[in-house]
Amino acid sequence: MHEPSFRQTSSLILLSCWALACWSVQAHAADDDRYEAAYHAALRPDSGVIEVELNLSGERLPNHIAFSIDPQRHRKFRATDPLQVEDDQVIWKPRGKKSRLRYEFVVDNKRGASGYDSYMTAQWAIFRGDKLVPPASVRAHGGLESHATLQFQAPEGWSVITPYAPVAEHRYEIDDPRRRFDRPRGWMLAGKIGTRGELIGGVQAIVAAPAGDSVRRQDALAFLNWTLPSLLEVFTDFPRRILIVQAGDPMWRGGLSGPASMFLHADRPLISENRTSTLLHELVHIAMGVRGDEESDWIVEGLAEYYSIEALRRSGTISERRYQDALERLKSWSHRAPTLFTGRSSGPVTAKAVLALRQVDAELRSVTEGKASLDDVARELARRRGEISLRDVQQIAEEIAGRPLRSLQRKQLDKRS
Repeated sequence: MHEPSFRQTSSLILLSCWALACWSVQAHAADDDRYEAAYHAALRPDSGVIEVELNLSGERLPNHIAFSIDPQRHRKFRATDPLQVEDDQVIWKPRGKKSRLRYEFVVDNKRGASGYDSYMTAQWAIFRGDKLVPPASVRAHGGLESHATLQFQAPEGWSVITPYAPVAEHRYEIDDPRRRFDRPRGWMLAGKIGTRGELIGGVQAIVAAPAGDSVRRQDALAFLNWTLPSLLEVFTDFPRRILIVQAGDPMWRGGLSGPASMFLHADRPLISENRTSTLLHELVHIAMGVRGDEESDWIVEGLAEYYSIEALRRSGTISERRYQDALERLKSWSHRAPTLFTGRSSGPVTAKAVLALRQVDAELRSVTEGKASLDDVARELARRRGEISLRDVQQIAEEIAGRPLRSLQRKQLDKRS
């Protein structure tokens, strides 16, 4: 066998050292671009609050974090570094390689006169992670981003469930690819609870409720087994894990979606008498992750209602006759809405929106000879996420159809009844 020369051996050693040095520099640079954001949440049912602590650590930290707070729910702020507390804003200026912020979050919050959308008892607590840690605007050196974890401290005998899969007891990793500063989001339930879960079409679906509440967890999972696959065919980027939190009074008697999660009052039927489903409606909101501009809430709510009914029909959960009956009811209800273009989509506006979207679907199928449908528009909106407008829908539909759609002209939308 040919033995390498001294020169060759030296060259190999130098090359290896150079590669190791480059790897070390890259690894060090990667470390410099990342800092730890460790959230700690201590549940205090005796006082109705959650004590929150956020510890930042790393070679470099953000130098300015402005939280948009609710002064009635976020209080008693203190920090190891400069802190400015105003009416609805808290400005924190971390310094050095470590910094800590502490405050209290008041759990109970009433949603109008219809019940609570956040509540804590001696046995359980329901709240949203994006209320626990308020929205933040962060200033940091270019490329700097967080690696975030959330650790709960709970009373003895309590469990915790969140939209995130646990990495240890009461501990979760939070990673939002769309944000450099990660914070907890979505519905959460802590306490003495009962859960049921099932893998449906690659999605881990979990239904959870306080122990003793009259919640039919297994019925909800069976319903999802029938209907969720129809939604997954439309929304291919659906979250791989979803949490459905349920509870009875005094919680709000409706459904509310959040990132990869939702709340549904225990008394809400899986299918209403008018052949709609609050559960599926909120799942579409989860799938799409969009919000309307000042006049486009009808698009967001209309798509959610449209696909909740479509999922029932496509899955065979309701018959064609009952599907047509649902449309007739929506048509009757829609007469109460003079226009689609309002700040908030009421029931009649949403009914009117469903009928308008059916016309869009029919026109798309016609001009593309059945090769495209409203599904393609909804899928693209879900891919984009964020705020949407009529113009966005018009542009997407035009790209798909190859020409503008008459059914999406403003004057045509306002003519429908």
